[in-house]
Amino acid sequence: MNHKDTKTQSILRLCVSSCRGDLVFQRRKNRNKTGDMKRYLIVGLVLLSQSLCAQSGLVNTKASPHAKLTSTGISDVQWTKGFWAERFAVCRDAMVPQLWQTYTSKDMCYSFQNFRVAAGMDTGKFRGPSFHDGDFYKTLEAVAAMYALTKDRKLETWMDEAIGVIAKAQKADGYIYTKNIIEQKKTGQEKMFDDKLSFEAYNFGHLMTAACVHYRATGKTTLLDVAKKAADFLIDFYNTANPEQARNAICPSHYMGLIELYRTTHEKKYLQLMNKLIDIRGTVEGTDDNSDRQPFRDMNKVAGHAVRANYLFAGVADVYAETGDESLKKTLDRLWDNVINTKMYITGGCGALYDGVSVDGTSYKPDTVQKVHQSYGRDYQLPNFSAHNETCANIGNVLWNWRMFLLTGETKYMDIVELALYNSVLSGVSMDGGKFFYTNPLAAAADYPYHLRWEGGRVPYISKSNCCPPNTVRTIAEVNNYMYSIGEKGLYINMYGGSTLHTELHDGSVIKLEQTTNYPWDGKIVITIKEATAKPVNIYLRIPDWSKGYSLKINHAYPKVRDRDGGFVIAGRKWNAGDKIELDLNMPVTLVESNPLVEETRNRVAIKRGPVVYCLESTDLPGKSVFDIVLPASVKLQPVSMKVADGNVMALTGEVRLLQRNDWKNTLYKELNTNTQPVAIKLIPYYAWANRGKTDMTVWLPVAR
Repeated sequence: MNHKDTKTQSILRLCVSSCRGDLVFQRRKNRNKTGDMKRYLIVGLVLLSQSLCAQSGLVNTKASPHAKLTSTGISDVQWTKGFWAERFAVCRDAMVPQLWQTYTSKDMCYSFQNFRVAAGMDTGKFRGPSFHDGDFYKTLEAVAAMYALTKDRKLETWMDEAIGVIAKAQKADGYIYTKNIIEQKKTGQEKMFDDKLSFEAYNFGHLMTAACVHYRATGKTTLLDVAKKAADFLIDFYNTANPEQARNAICPSHYMGLIELYRTTHEKKYLQLMNKLIDIRGTVEGTDDNSDRQPFRDMNKVAGHAVRANYLFAGVADVYAETGDESLKKTLDRLWDNVINTKMYITGGCGALYDGVSVDGTSYKPDTVQKVHQSYGRDYQLPNFSAHNETCANIGNVLWNWRMFLLTGETKYMDIVELALYNSVLSGVSMDGGKFFYTNPLAAAADYPYHLRWEGGRVPYISKSNCCPPNTVRTIAEVNNYMYSIGEKGLYINMYGGSTLHTELHDGSVIKLEQTTNYPWDGKIVITIKEATAKPVNIYLRIPDWSKGYSLKINHAYPKVRDRDGGFVIAGRKWNAGDKIELDLNMPVTLVESNPLVEETRNRVAIKRGPVVYCLESTDLPGKSVFDIVLPASVKLQPVSMKVADGNVMALTGEVRLLQRNDWKNTLYKELNTNTQPVAIKLIPYYAWANRGKTDMTVWLPVAR
């Protein structure tokens, strides 16, 4: 190598600096045809660039001054065997291919076709909902996340071809919203952000997030270039927009997108825009439905659309990580207490109401009521049959709490991430990965007297609103990013699942380990160090809030002192290859009751084992009604392995009581029925219900104390 070759040196700087966030275009072609050596060098440098880019995680807080922890690299964690390995395999083999086929179809979903029309590559009109662009960006993100772990060249080809079309559809000023671009070509009228129900900014946000994930997975800036142009357009737009135009951002995914773009590029203009957007909220007439009836810092409770609210909170948490603005953190803490302690379902689901009213009115008309939809209810308003719990809202709960965890390192946030992932997120997709829920109720009955939107079980394509499937698939493809995190004190193991980790700590030292476990069906976890560490490293193991106790061994011996740091137990030493950490979490079956102010579940219990919430489904109680079951408070439920739709689950079996002659036809009230007989039941994980046909189901069961 000729070290005086300044062009080669500049390419090296390009590759390295781009991964540090100082992005420039690294796809310059070397036009100096002086020999194969240089061409091979460039290929090698591109591969180096891809490797360095992969060191950034899904939410890259490594340089965030007010975040205690950061994610591991996007490719650092590989699944091996067990629960998440099985779910990932279904995602790889079924969810991602089907999702791509759906979103590139000209017959079922017109999302990508809209980009082709906007790019002038085809003719036609815009079809689909206004958030269709965002759905395709989420699909791209899912493919990029899958590529990060598999390096499947087919996925890379899919992305390259799609990104080429997206880039061609983008206008010269950076604007990219296919609905308006297609209409502008027909009418000549350039209207932008003039509809308060428009999803323009939402689409921009998912573009930015997908671009950062794509860049970290591939090392390519093709989609990032599009996202930067779009973000620069937003900066120019908001510099001249009137307040009403500026508030037209009903689902603020662009908050998360802009901050991740700032973390990727280190261009402060994106952070400055985010600060401006937060300050704008609530300065003109707003609504609870959009969580902008008042300035963000003045919010005390959540009352509106659950997806919009949770995306807002996640984005604000990102801003706090960069600015340390304590007024934002205090508001986030207030709202977290309100949601988690009065509004969240036991599954981690969010959004009690299909439709309702905000009794607080609007910012300028507090004596009126206004409709809210797909929204949080009032405190303790948690119906079961009519629970909305949109899958996207539940994913928003994960996004918000993950960021709160990275900010603080407090395990209470990770408890919510785990709860939602295992229950109200996984419930959004069938066991075979081919069908999806929009809503996630906690009870279902064939004779329920009301018809609800999106009722009737999972379907391959939710024609009224298919936003949840791509959101679900990208989330499952990215679960590996939640497993571990890194802090100044060492390595944190946040969740448990069969996996390998090969990552770099903050001091530059490398750690390689393997996790072996049948979690969440078993509390036994074994961590095997695969490569000696150069110096002592603290490994923090999360003790979940549901665990009634645990034991810890290092190399088969109990340590003399078990150090704790909040909800973590610490195993620290200079590690040698072959060293083992054995954590055994006590995982009893637990009957859980709700606050008595939750009317719908008073004198009822839900059943949990570990992080998994269980339900009773009519398939497992043939000829009887799941609503006639009464649980003795002393019931003994035993775990039993079984399959649901070819998926491995742990069921719970035991003997309970069945009400006799419990006919309620044409009856509203009657004398208490105490006539019961013993019956054997089988409970399955809530996320696995509705995989065996249309059934009755309930999470909450009456209890006899």
